[in-house]
Order: sequence, then C-alpha cells, then structure tokens
Amino acid sequence: MKISEYAVKNYQFTLIMVLMVLALGITTIFNMPRSEDPDMNAPNYPVVVVYPGASPKDMEELVVKPLEKTIYGLDDIKNIKTTIRDGLAVLFVEYKYAVNVDDKYQELVREVNSERANLPQEIYSMEVQKVSPSDVNVLQIALVSENASRDKLKAKAEDLQSELEKIPFLKNVEIMGLPDQLVRVDLNLEKLAQLHIPVTFVASAIQSEVANIPGGSVNAGNKSFNIKTSGNYQNIDEIKNTIVFSGNGKNTALKDVANVYFDYSQEKDITRLNGHRCVFVVAAQKAGGNITAAQKAYLPVIEKFRKTLPANIDQQLMFDQADNVNSRLGGLGTDFMIAILLVLVTLLPLGTRASIVVMVSIPLSLAIGVVLLNVLGFSLNQLSIVGLVVSLGLLVDDSIVVVENIERWMRDGHSRLDATLKATKQIGMAVMGCTATLIIAFMPLMFLPEASGEFIRSLPVAVICSVIASMLVALTVVPFLSSKLLKPHADANGNIFLRTLQKIIHGSYSRLLDKALAKPILTIVIAVAIFAGSIMLIPVIGFSLFPASEKPQFLINISTPLQSNLNYTDSVTRAIEKELKKIPEVRYFAANVGKGNPRIYYNVLPQNERTDFAELFVLLQPHIKSDRKIEIIEMLRKKWTPYPGAKVEVKDFEQGQPIISPVEVRLLGDNLDTLRNLGGRVENMLLKTAGTIYVNNPLKNLKSDIKVDINKDKAQALGIPTVNIDRTVRMAVAGLEVGKFINPKSNGDDYNILLTTKRPSYPDLTVFNNLYINNNQGTSIPLMQVASLKLETSPLSINHYNKTRTISVNAFVQKGFLNDKVIQDVEAQMKKLKLPEGYTFEMGGEIESRNQSFGGFGSILLVTLFLFIAVLVLEFKTFKSTLIVLSVIPLGIVGAVLALMVTGNSLSFVATIGIVALAGIEVKNTILLVDFTNQLRAEGMPLNQAIEEAGEIRFLPIILTTFTAIGGLLPIALSSNPLISPLAIVMIGGLISSTLLSRIVTPVVYKLMPPRVEANEEV
Repeated sequence: MKISEYAVKNYQFTLIMVLMVLALGITTIFNMPRSEDPDMNAPNYPVVVVYPGASPKDMEELVVKPLEKTIYGLDDIKNIKTTIRDGLAVLFVEYKYAVNVDDKYQELVREVNSERANLPQEIYSMEVQKVSPSDVNVLQIALVSENASRDKLKAKAEDLQSELEKIPFLKNVEIMGLPDQLVRVDLNLEKLAQLHIPVTFVASAIQSEVANIPGGSVNAGNKSFNIKTSGNYQNIDEIKNTIVFSGNGKNTALKDVANVYFDYSQEKDITRLNGHRCVFVVAAQKAGGNITAAQKAYLPVIEKFRKTLPANIDQQLMFDQADNVNSRLGGLGTDFMIAILLVLVTLLPLGTRASIVVMVSIPLSLAIGVVLLNVLGFSLNQLSIVGLVVSLGLLVDDSIVVVENIERWMRDGHSRLDATLKATKQIGMAVMGCTATLIIAFMPLMFLPEASGEFIRSLPVAVICSVIASMLVALTVVPFLSSKLLKPHADANGNIFLRTLQKIIHGSYSRLLDKALAKPILTIVIAVAIFAGSIMLIPVIGFSLFPASEKPQFLINISTPLQSNLNYTDSVTRAIEKELKKIPEVRYFAANVGKGNPRIYYNVLPQNERTDFAELFVLLQPHIKSDRKIEIIEMLRKKWTPYPGAKVEVKDFEQGQPIISPVEVRLLGDNLDTLRNLGGRVENMLLKTAGTIYVNNPLKNLKSDIKVDINKDKAQALGIPTVNIDRTVRMAVAGLEVGKFINPKSNGDDYNILLTTKRPSYPDLTVFNNLYINNNQGTSIPLMQVASLKLETSPLSINHYNKTRTISVNAFVQKGFLNDKVIQDVEAQMKKLKLPEGYTFEMGGEIESRNQSFGGFGSILLVTLFLFIAVLVLEFKTFKSTLIVLSVIPLGIVGAVLALMVTGNSLSFVATIGIVALAGIEVKNTILLVDFTNQLRAEGMPLNQAIEEAGEIRFLPIILTTFTAIGGLLPIALSSNPLISPLAIVMIGGLISSTLLSRIVTPVVYKLMPPRVEANEEV
C-alpha cells in the first residue's frame, strides 16, 4: 500500500511523528478530565411548588392540574411524574433524549412562569430545578462535636465552606445538619388585643419596611444615575422599632407588642457521624474537571483548616470520591500492566524482534486513542478506561497480522525490505476490512438511547478510537520498524514456540479439518445443534439490566410509622447505630434523621424532609471486597426484617439509570379509594411472590390531620376574614414568614423574619389555647368562638403519571433470585388480575428501564448487519464470501452463554454489549481466512487444497490475535467490578468457542458454497 511504502521510505519523518504522538498522548492522559462516572446531561427537570397549608387534594386541583396541562403540551415531553404532599408538589418532567438540554430548560422555565399568574397567590415558591446525574457530591466532611454550641459549629462550618468555595474545581459547597438562623418575632397576642391591633397590621408593617423597590434612574449632565431607596433593615434594633400601628396620636412599635431576637428555625433533621453529633459540609465537582487535580487542591485546604479547630470539634473527611476514582484507576492500571504482560507472552512465537515491533503498537495506538477521546469531549472514567483495556487485546491484532505475514515472506526467501512492502500490500486491504468490521461492531453501542446509552457511550468510543489508531500504526509504523528490525530466524521454521504451535496445527488441527471436510453436512448439523443448545440456556441464566456497585458502601433506610415525630424516628435510628458499631468492617456511618444523606452517588437522589424517615450512609473499610459487603448486607437484612416499631431496609448501590426498585407495578385510574384497594391486592400478591423483599405500598395507610373547621357564617358576622384565621393559625403553629433581614455586618447573609407566638419548639395542641383572631376593627376574638378542631383522614400523598392518578407498588429482589424471573412472575400474575373499567397497570422498574435502554436497538442492529454485509461485499465482491464470514457469529454466542453460566452471571446490559462487540472480532478473524483462501484459489490452487493450506497458514495469526485479545480481557474478567467483568467474560468465552469451532466450520461452509474468484488475480 502507498501509505506503508511512504512510511518505510521516509522513515525519518515517521520516527518524528511517532515521538510526537507519544509525547502528546502522555500529556493528554495527565491533563484530560477525570471522573468516576461519565458526565451525563439528562433532560429531566423537577418543578418544585411550595404552597404552605394546602392539602394534597387542594394542591392537586389548584396547582398541579393547571401546570401539568401546560407542560404536557410542550414538544418532546416524554413523561411527567408528579408527587403531591401537604404544601408541596414535585413535577418531575422528562424530555425525550437527544434534545438540547439548555434550550428545553429555558422553555420549561418560561412556560411555568407564564402559568404563575393563574395559580393561587399564596404559593410561597415555584422553581424549575436543573439537576444532572453528574452533580454528585465528591466530598462529605463531618465537623463532629458533642458540646460545641450551634453558633460555634455554624461559624466553623461556614469558615470551611468559604475555604472550599475558593477552590476552582469545586461547586455547590453546602452545609447540612444545621437549622437555618432567623429573626424570630414572638407576638404578645393579649397586648395586641388590648391595643386593638390586628395581626395583619404587624405583618404588613414589616413587609412594607423590607420591600426593596428600584427607584429608576435620572440624568445629571452627561451621566445617568440609578436611584436607590432604603428598603432593608440595617440591624435588629430597626426591626424592633418598626411602627406597626398609629392611633390617637400615639405610635406603637413592634417591640411594644413582641419579643424580637435571633434564633434558629425548628429542627427538621438531625445529623450524626458514628453516633456523634455533627454538621456535614459537602461539595460537588465542576463539570469537565479532573478529580485527581481537584483532590490535590482541596486536601491541603482541609488539613490546614483542621488545625484551626478548637479541641472540642473534630473534623472527619468521611467520603472522598477521588479515593474511589484513584483506586479504580489504579486497579485498572494494574489490570493494564497485567494485560500487557499476558499479551507479551502470547507474542513469543513471533520471536523477540517481531514481538518488540508488535508491542510498540500498543503505547502508540493508545496514545492516539486517548488524544482522539479527549478531542471528542470524553473524560477518563471507569467506562472509557474499560474501553481502552478492552481494546488492548485488539490493538495488536493488525500489527500481528502484518508482522506475521512479513516474516512468512522472509522465510520464503525475500529480502527484509521487499518482504515488508509486498507482505503489507498483500494484507493491507484485509487489515482495513478487519478494522472496519470492528468499528461497525462497536458503533451500535454509541447510539443506544436514553440514559443507559449515554452512560455506556464512552466505552465504545474509546475502543473505536483505539482500533482506528491501531490500523494506522499497523500500516505505517509497523512496516517501518519491520524494515529496520526484523531478520530471518536461525531456523527457517521459526523459534521453538512457533515450531511447537505449527506442529499442533499440522498435526491435530489438520487431521480434524480433513475429517470435517470429508463429512461437511454432519459437521454443519453438529454446529447448528451446539448453537441451538446454547440459545436454550439463555432463559436459564436469566437477564438483568445493571448489577449492584462493588463499592464498599451501602444505605440503610428507616421508615417509622406514618406521621411519627422526629424524636421517635431518632430513637429508632440510634438503636440501629448501636448495632452498626459492633461490626468491625464498618468504618463510618452517617445518620440523617428527617431526610436522606447528601447525594454522593449518581443515580441516588436524596429523600425529601420527612419526620418519619431516616437514612444511614454506611462506609466499610477500603479493603473490604464486594463479596464480604454482600454478606454484611444479607446479615443485616435477616436481622432487621421485621424490625419492631419501624421498617428497616438495607440497600446496596445499583449501577445504571435510577429506578425506584427492580419490581414496580404502576396502577392508573381516577379514584383514590379504588387505587388504594387495588394497591393492597397487588401488595399482598408481591408479598407472596418468591424472591421479593421490601414490598412498599405508599397508599397503604391514610394520615390523620387536625382540621381547623371554620364556621364561616359566624366569622363573617364578626367581621373576621378567613385569611386572618389562616394566617394566625399558621403563625401560632409554624410561624409566618413576612420578609428577610439582610445583615450588612455578615457579608450580606439573609435571615427569614418569622412572625410567631411564644410556643414550644415542637408545638402541640396547647397552641390553640387562648389563641385570638383580630377582626377588621382590631377586636380580638377567641379562635374557638368561630372554629372547632376535628380529625380528618387524607392520603399521605397523591401521585400522577402523565396527568393520571397512579400508585406504584414496588419491591426489591432477594439474593439468589434473578430479577428477570421475579418480574416475569409478577407480570404473569398481574395479567390475571381483573381490574375495574377505566383502570390499567404498567410494569415499571427494571423492565421499563430495559425497554428504554434497548428501545430502537433492533433497528440499530439491523443497520449494523447491513453495514457488515456492505463492508464484506466491498472486500470480497461476492455474496458467498460474505455469507461464509457472517456464519461465524453464532459460534461466538455458544461460548459467551456458556461462560456466563459457568461464572454464575446473568445476561446483563453490559454482557449484551460484549456479545455485539464479539461479533466484530469474530468477523475480523474470519476475513483473514476467507481472503487468503480466495487468494490461493485465484493463483490456481484446487479448492480442497486451498481450504486446507489457508486454514493451516492463517491459523497462526488468528490464534495469536485471539490469545492477545483474551490476555487483554482476562484481568477485567477476574476483577471485582460487577459492571464490567461480564463484558470481558462474554468476550473471552465467545473468542474461545468461535476460534475453535470456526477453524472447522468456516472451511466446511466454504467448501459447501465456494465463492467465485478471478484467475490470475494480482497478489
């Protein structure tokens, strides 16, 4: 080929290019972005509406339905999942993938804001959040102290926050576990009654003082000046001196009717580390950053800050994602070195010089591949590194084929230069065809839809970049080095390793091939039977989407009885913490009572605030293997199922896109009572289904509320507006926010001004005693004169799925059971369940995620098949040769399925990817065999002789490339990472079966349907 000839004859230029590529590759590896997982930009946006005091049904009618109608009418909307609770609605809006994430966010913000005017004015806030799966906290630091004051802990946490915010690699530095500081205004209702001052007057007076209205601008000479008015309080004394009422020539200040002071809001959550009181400081990494570089920047800052802490405050860096990344990168680096050694061993039959030539192609190809990966905008993460390691066994394939062919020509008596040029020319087109088939095999994986496709995409891109690089190296650098370094072996038949291999080939293989060619029909029947048997094993091994994470960490979710208060939930959590202290493998456990742990994993979103919920984030010692972690999880599950007075769920972190649970039955209909009844039936069914655990039915119980039932006739007769009653009740129970105080002395920190009455931290029914309501004339009237208290049941939450009321009953799967089998059992039972008219069910969870992940995959595979055919037809110019090559694909599936069964793995999403990739390697190897057989026949050799000679001669490079591929994949197959090891296991098993079977089956197929070749074709 001309490019090879140019590289050989202009070797000085080639050498300079080699050195440049190596230098560029090394620089790129150190400087390109690094992260644990790929960056993902899912077009999903939560719309969060806060409407204090509204019941779920009121929220549904007044807020959710109008918003859903507006949002659902937008283009490219995929799903809207809505959760409605007391005073809170979260509409999780999912767009279709492949949309512009920023444009859709802006569109959604515009539409939601335009609908704001049609919604109740009492809505406190309405926000469209921009949440990315990549926005996880890379740091979780605990400031631990049993006796430091809140003010001291807050001050130190804010100091640490300030220091971390200065680091350019970090963002979203937040403090968790401290209630917000505020300005509390405790009203004296009796005094207000004596002075005939309505509570609404007080609220309006404060709101008027904090209203900051721009004054516009004026011209003065040639300049324009903005006009600023004083709309903010300067200090707390100004708040106290606010005039709330003027009458009879006398002003009444706020301090005359209220006590004004700094305080903390009601405690909504409690945080501890290893059972000790603490505050968490968390931080996320900026997109496109290098987490290794970030760690080098923040560790000195954290250590320096630790030395400034008083003796009664301890600092613990309990979670550092960079350690996980460095450990994973280090582990893959070790796998990489082992793979190189294994590849080197497989090259021994080529001889020392030939092995050196081939080995040079590895760093060169990887250097080019890494540069291309960086240029395309991908980071160095667990998936891209796996792609590079997978490609390691493929990088030398082209080089082996070229070098082996050059050496064969040299053994036939050609000079080194002549052998290099002629051998490369002979094999060049086949090498390009092989590379094209590899690219086509991995290309479908680049176009997988949804989050799973985006998550996995960097893997096939890394492989494709590397194999393209390896082809360029094999056709340029390898011929150049071969022309300078190779020399004839002392023995014309090669070294001892080569002679041993050839003896096996000429002995056992030749005899077996002769027998197969003598009985071609029987050979094909046996091959088909083996393939059919392997297909029948697929239901036995089962299917799963993504495995659990191998990280030494897990979560414990604690749910106490509905509406339990924070103190009770905390007592249960403390009991669980005592048990965790007894486990020697546990290093840290972070307790979060009243909410979920800060987000530290890409597909786990924190639980919203709930007094009947707690979450423990448990980190094991770094050396603990995944098998031991699973044993600990199973031990705790058995110990705490059931648990007295609470529901305790021990959950491992899962890979892949976020789902509620593997098993999810979604019931849809209009009536909540009917849905609750159906949900109970489905719950009982799941409890009886073998393999299920942690069955959850969110509508199982109704909550009880205390309703302030207003006698509107009495209220109107006494001149009391309903809003006055609502505001006064809220003020007495939760407090009424009437504005913000921006403190100029503390860098502009803002504090909510909370209007309330003097009451306990956790109010009880006594708050209604002696509670007075002001009428329009300022007269105080006892609340109980115009209202009464009564208990009222209502659903804890109302859920919608695409505007329809829904309930999701879900469950996890026990160890030892296949997700796929349990889901199939549940679906079969659901199909037998008679639902009322107008009610339907859908299977969510893993099966829904699987359908989304493989949505359109069939058409992608179809296109891939036609691309395979197109490349092969272009290569051979006959359909028969093309069919002969494609016949090898089923032979790889045999070994892939057997390998999964032997190792105890199911057919996962990643394993399926391995089977698709395997097809490209199989086709590549078979191209070499069929192409050479055609060449021998074109030279005039009889059919049987050409088949046998091509089989023997091409067996060596094929077996060597197979061994190198297996060598590159073996460390991954033996690794503890359950996400990527099945991919390597599938490819190794498939390579073994296809290499062994195809060396017999392909020649037999060739004999049964020999393609047409042109005689006297130039070689």
